[in-house]
Amino acid sequence: MKILVINGPNLNMLGIREPDIYGKKTYADLVDTIEACAKRLGVCVTVFQSNYEGALVEAIQNAYFDNVDGIVINPAAYTHTSVALLDALKAVSIPTVEVHLSDVDNRDEFRKHSFVKAACEKTITGKGFDGYVEAMEYLAAKQ
Repeated sequence: MKILVINGPNLNMLGIREPDIYGKKTYADLVDTIEACAKRLGVCVTVFQSNYEGALVEAIQNAYFDNVDGIVINPAAYTHTSVALLDALKAVSIPTVEVHLSDVDNRDEFRKHSFVKAACEKTITGKGFDGYVEAMEYLAAKQ
C-alpha cells in the first residue's frame, strides 16, 4: 500500500509557530512519527509539504498517476480557502483523510469551515501527531 501525506503552509514551522497551540515538536519529529507508523503498518509512505497551493494541487494530481492508495492531508490554512484542493481531491478519487493538529472547531470562527472535507472520508482534529497515525491506520485497514 502507498500512502501520501500532504502538509500545507506553515507546518514546516512546527516547534516555532504558536507552540501553545501546536506544541514544541518540530516538523522533523512529525515526519519521524509518520515514517515509524508506516514501518509498523508495513506501508510505503511519502511525506510532502509546501507553502504553495499549486504545489499541493500537483501533489494530489501526481498521486493519481503514481497509483497512491490513500492520502492523508493537512491543508492547514488552505482548509478554509481552497476550492482548488477540493477539486483536485475530487478529481483523483483516492481515499483521503483530513487531519488537523489542533481542534479547529474550537478556535477562530473562520476555521470551522473546511472546503476539503467534502472530498474526505474522515476528518481527525485535535489529536496532534496521533491524528496522522490514526489516519494512516484507517487507510491501511481499508486494504
